[in-house]
Amino acid sequence: MVADVADTGVAADELKQFVERIERLEEEKKTISDDIKDVYGEAKSRGFDVKVMRRIVSLRKQDKNERQEMEAILDLYMQALGMA
Repeated sequence: MVADVADTGVAADELKQFVERIERLEEEKKTISDDIKDVYGEAKSRGFDVKVMRRIVSLRKQDKNERQEMEAILDLYMQALGMA
């Protein structure tokens, strides 16, 4: 069902509320993104390899089986390319 914005002020008000919520969340997302960037910058200034840290964060999001499957495929591809 699509609300007819031209029909009533209620639909327009509801639409405006949705848009404003999205805008607030986008701003929060930007703030969080900036905070994450700052943490990586701090880690880098202390000598940590940020590229590796990003990879670790990515790996920690995966479950164990998914990670093992990906590592097995990566190994296979590396062997096929003579990199292992």
